[in-house]
Amino acid sequence: MTAATERDKGRDRLEVVTDALKRGALAEVRATLDAMHPAETAHLLESLPPDEREIVWELVAQRHEGDVLMHLREDVRASLIREMDTQELVAATWKLDTDDLADILYELPDTAIHEVLRSMDEQNRQRLEAVLSYPEDSAGGLMNVDTITVRSDVTLDVVLRYLRLRGQIPEMTDSLIVVDRDDHFLGVLTLTDLLTKSPALAVEQVMQKDVEAIPAELPAVEVAQMFERRDLISAPVVNSAGRLLGRITIDDVVDVIREEAEHSLLGMAGLGEQADMFAPVLVSTRYRALWLGVNLLTALVASWVIGLFETTIQKVVALAVLMPIVASMGGIAGSQTLTLVIRGIALRQIESSNARRLLTKELAVGLLNGVLWAIVVAVIAILWFKDTEIGIIIAAAIIINLVAAALAGVAIPLIMRRLGADPALGGSVILTTVTDVVGFLAFLGLATLFLM
Repeated sequence: MTAATERDKGRDRLEVVTDALKRGALAEVRATLDAMHPAETAHLLESLPPDEREIVWELVAQRHEGDVLMHLREDVRASLIREMDTQELVAATWKLDTDDLADILYELPDTAIHEVLRSMDEQNRQRLEAVLSYPEDSAGGLMNVDTITVRSDVTLDVVLRYLRLRGQIPEMTDSLIVVDRDDHFLGVLTLTDLLTKSPALAVEQVMQKDVEAIPAELPAVEVAQMFERRDLISAPVVNSAGRLLGRITIDDVVDVIREEAEHSLLGMAGLGEQADMFAPVLVSTRYRALWLGVNLLTALVASWVIGLFETTIQKVVALAVLMPIVASMGGIAGSQTLTLVIRGIALRQIESSNARRLLTKELAVGLLNGVLWAIVVAVIAILWFKDTEIGIIIAAAIIINLVAAALAGVAIPLIMRRLGADPALGGSVILTTVTDVVGFLAFLGLATLFLM
């Protein structure tokens, strides 16, 4: 199925459900939900206003509630959890995988947490505690402790008989994990080798020993990069002593990649990636007010700079007409560099060893683009206002601003990272201030020097 077909299908379901709700055809809505994957149901719920969302949530089959909750954004999930009683929450979460349960456990009310833990057997409770002992955004927080381990000294035939007795294997299992008697990780036995090699062979003869386990403390973003580079479906997770703790599967990594992409996209606008699209007006206002306030302060700074050259602008009206061009060109050029650098930081491609080379390259790009577009704008300004001096001044200002934009686009995210701040959050606001102030200073300053 193509991406376009899938999008059309999603739109059709939203329209079908919305229309059925208007008609009061709840049985039709329930039938539609039963035919959907939990992730699709979660997407549908996020696409509905709160009043319709509550009605649809009541129609979701209880056996699917836990999986649907797992796929929801935090704000939407929290709003639904608040409306559920303890028994409903216990029933919704008791079938969740350990890693999924760990992700939402502390979002539940205290009474529900107590009941969920009490409903678990000792083994599963210990598994849950193992996952909760690591930060959520680490390999240990992502891992699922439901793994199948085998010893290296047994034959493939023994392993096959063991799997038949077990009856089922965890989802996303592409290999069995080989450990010693103390649970130290030794390698993996792929299901392909298990099924195609001679049953008389020992696991040690067939297993892959060059597989690198993931340290439990490794940040989730680096885990995602490792999966991407190595085309992994699953990977073992070990502690500092090399003892097996669990495994990470590709479905968890896809969630990390999606969250990082949304974080970068929304963060540059000063929005949280977990924000509900249909959140109450006051909540959405509060989310956005901070960066709007910061933007106002930076705009006042730019306006103050313009005010310094009020006399010049009054005498040469063309400056007021051309002034936005300088700031706009610098803002676009700086945003291009900023986006590139933030992406490089997120992918761990930019470090102190190559930052200077990147800065040099971006300055060269800014200079060349500055010269190119300075010539174009200068010609337009000369033809428009019949004034060669204005054309030369705006050309020089554009070159200066595009070089400054390149410098700021590289420096701002690197400085923010060094200070422990998130470059994606607010970096664009700071960049806009720099390009506006430098652009206005360059253009109006040069005009004051040569035209007054």
